[in-house]
Amino acid sequence: MDSTSTERIASKGAAEGAAPGAPAAPAAPATQSQAPPKKNGGSRKAVFGVVAIVAAVAGGAYYLNQRHFEETDDAQIDGDISSVGARVAGTVESVAVREGQEVKAGDVLLVLDPADLQVMVEQAEAQVAQAEAQLQAEDPNVDITQTTNTSVASTAQSDIASAVASVSAARQEVSQLAAQLEQAKAADRQTQLDKTRDTALLSTQAISQAEYDRADSAAAASAAGVRAMEQSLAAAKDRVKEASARASQAHAHYVEVRSNAPREIDTKKASLLVRKAALALARAGLRQAQLNLSYARVLSPVDGIVSKKAVTLGDRVAPGQQLFAISQTKRLWVTANFRETQLRDMHLGQRAEVHVDALGIDLAGSVQSITGATGSRLSLLPPENASGNYVKVVQRIPVRVDLDPGQPGLEALRPGMSVEPEVRVR
Repeated sequence: MDSTSTERIASKGAAEGAAPGAPAAPAAPATQSQAPPKKNGGSRKAVFGVVAIVAAVAGGAYYLNQRHFEETDDAQIDGDISSVGARVAGTVESVAVREGQEVKAGDVLLVLDPADLQVMVEQAEAQVAQAEAQLQAEDPNVDITQTTNTSVASTAQSDIASAVASVSAARQEVSQLAAQLEQAKAADRQTQLDKTRDTALLSTQAISQAEYDRADSAAAASAAGVRAMEQSLAAAKDRVKEASARASQAHAHYVEVRSNAPREIDTKKASLLVRKAALALARAGLRQAQLNLSYARVLSPVDGIVSKKAVTLGDRVAPGQQLFAISQTKRLWVTANFRETQLRDMHLGQRAEVHVDALGIDLAGSVQSITGATGSRLSLLPPENASGNYVKVVQRIPVRVDLDPGQPGLEALRPGMSVEPEVRVR
């Protein structure tokens, strides 16, 4: 027990042993060792020092850890959103889905009134039947024309042969008549000489008048025979010319037939091809009409959730008009807009951790791609730095982070949700 405690006990006992009402004895004066000063200032400094050391260590550890990561809060869940519309014009007969409904690929979204489309199918069927009938009527013409041309060519050849034979016969007849004419002329000269002698003899009464008359008649008949023979020869020569003309005509007809026959066949074949093309066109029109009829039922092209429903019963819709938006929630990724200075050590395949604000969970993924241009450059109105005063701004480049499949919470993600990705770059 130290001296200060002993003095406090002695003073207390003396005060208790004094008589009541008697004044208390004065206490002995305290020395410097009885009341030493408190050391609170030093304790506080020690605490502050420890805190500073801990903070420095923690800060250093945080820095050493965070230098291996790049993170951003400019990021969101992204995914494909299919715009669905009608492929044909029509009036909405029924709507099979509601806003926010989950659908599968092939599910019916709405049905259009098929009456007009059915009429188009019937018209197309009639056009096909008409084209088939025209093709059937045109198809035999090729064979018929080919047979006809063969027959005409054969006939023309026969005509040529007959005409050549006629020319030959006519020329032979001319030769015969020419020979006969020479004989007739020789006989006529003798007859005329006889007549001349008889005339002289008649003047001397050497012959009778009857003999002279016979000589005169013979001379006249002989002359007539020569003239008749000359006419026959001329007629025979005309027949030669006529037969030659017929032969030339037959030959020209044959050449014409041989020349025109392939063209006629080609014309008929071309006409047949036109009929076949018309039939193919009609069948294509029928298939298109049938497709249009099937398009009266608008189907979901993908699995997803119906959004932006913009159609009701009785609406008149047109091709290209957006009626639904189908959000494909089964195929989602993260689009993170990192500052360009954060991409120095970032490359494909690096692991990432994504914090989802709405769900309060962390999901794992990896860097899949880095866009080939900054977001401002890909915007609707890209900057034109040369057109005015230039202010340097740190640009952001979209980075795609694919989420690992099979993680809890993926089914609750929706495109547009805010997330905070953290990519390990070292």
